[in-house]
Amino acid sequence: MKDLILKHSLINAIEHNGRANVQAVLGKVIGEKPELRIKIREIVLDIQKIVREVNSLSPEEQKKKFDELGIVVEKKENIAGLPELPNAVEGRVVMRAAPFPSGPLHIGNARTYIVNDEYVKKHNGKLILVIDDTIGSEEKQIVPEAYKMIEDGLKWLNVKYEKEIVYKSDRLEIYYDYVEKLIKKKKAYVCTCSAEKLRENRATGIECEHRKQPVEETLEKWKKMFKMREGQAVLRIRTDMSHPNPAFRDRVLFRICERQHPRVKKKYRVWPMLEFSWAIDDYLLGITHVIRGKELMIETDMEKYIFDVFNWSYPVFIHMGLLQIEGVKISKSKGQKEIKEGRYFGWDDPRTWSLQSLEKRGIRPEAIRKFLVDLGLNQNEITVPIDVLYAENRKIIDPLANRYFAVLDPVQIYIKGKIKSAKINMHPDFPQRGQRSIPVKNNKIYVEKEDLKNFGGKEIGLMNLCSVKLNKKSEVTSKDVKYEIQKIHWVSEPNVKIKLIMPDGTVKKGLGDPGMKKLKVGDIIQLQRIGFCRVEKIETERVLYFAHK
Repeated sequence: MKDLILKHSLINAIEHNGRANVQAVLGKVIGEKPELRIKIREIVLDIQKIVREVNSLSPEEQKKKFDELGIVVEKKENIAGLPELPNAVEGRVVMRAAPFPSGPLHIGNARTYIVNDEYVKKHNGKLILVIDDTIGSEEKQIVPEAYKMIEDGLKWLNVKYEKEIVYKSDRLEIYYDYVEKLIKKKKAYVCTCSAEKLRENRATGIECEHRKQPVEETLEKWKKMFKMREGQAVLRIRTDMSHPNPAFRDRVLFRICERQHPRVKKKYRVWPMLEFSWAIDDYLLGITHVIRGKELMIETDMEKYIFDVFNWSYPVFIHMGLLQIEGVKISKSKGQKEIKEGRYFGWDDPRTWSLQSLEKRGIRPEAIRKFLVDLGLNQNEITVPIDVLYAENRKIIDPLANRYFAVLDPVQIYIKGKIKSAKINMHPDFPQRGQRSIPVKNNKIYVEKEDLKNFGGKEIGLMNLCSVKLNKKSEVTSKDVKYEIQKIHWVSEPNVKIKLIMPDGTVKKGLGDPGMKKLKVGDIIQLQRIGFCRVEKIETERVLYFAHK
């Protein structure tokens, strides 16, 4: 056993500038030999002694000792963009994905779940999906269809979570049991102050009259809360009313809500605030590491406070700075409102930036994962151009996407002169995919109205067809497309009607070349000079979602 402790003490010291940490060494030793847990006190004493000895050595002496013992360290690949997970024990990392079902996951909150997934996969741990469906606020209510959409989104992202999903709405009796224990420890009380008075007292550090009530009275009032009306009472936790952060002073833990819940209907009317349910669940589920946004640091402090009351060991808390994406406004509350009022056509409207909407546009989950993991775990707020995501996606879909012509604001012109049909490679880099043929019936073609306006009267190249002097009646100037002149795309007759849904929700209607008749739902293509798109529907017209340039 002492050899095992020495091994991990030396490894830990060498990895951390010559200073081994007792807790870290203990985690590694127990992780390798779980059966030693029954001797934990003896082991801790041995670790403390050996760590002192190792730390007394110079870095050179530690390295020499390490080499003499012939220690073999299994090297693991670091996750690009992410630091090592602190105090991670192989096979014993337990993390949670805890979305609130006010809508589907979007690109912003997907970051936390992907990072959790990366760490769990690296350390052979497990990820528990905890649906955070406490009742929510009036402004941020639960959307019933979000339950399924969250699962679908995580599966699409290839986030692997445990088969059994935890729903907080199923755990109210557990929370009631633990809050009664909290009351008996004189750490919580029922308060009937108005919301305005409660805020005023917390801001000024004044204790309200209810704070002094004895345990028996609090337990009695707690039971009465289940028959009170909404807003009549709350259960508050006792903290230090002189705490420098007013938000930490006697926070509300439970409140009454008479709204119907999508899963449990009106079975419950006294609901916990998130930090209380987090604390209880993180302990009972054995969560070892919690990754959350920096804006939730006060909730982390409250969770630690509750852990201290019950004398539990904390999980490791890691906070990330807020992610802002240039030009992208993400809000589930706004999405709820716009869908309800009919301005958005659903949660897969591209303006929601939901995972469902990104999938419809042809944004690949591998690109989203790479984009978000590369941002790391910086606590500072970061702003990233959306083009960074598009660049990652382009690397994946460009080789897959066959090319087609489409005109979104078509104007018909007539070509004077003899012209043949155009034969064009389906993909410029993969000639083995074959060609598509675009016939030109009656010398009629369609070009963009803007191109006719900008290049009218000038010699231009009709891509893969010929060179013309562009006008309503255009003369052929060369049977070949001249290298040195401006080139534009075009569509002839016959053609295909298309409808293109843009990221801002606008719809563009136009014409596509006849090769688009063979497209299937889910195909990702490139409309030349326009951008990449995904086929969503095959009807009288082809409905496409625009991805990016």
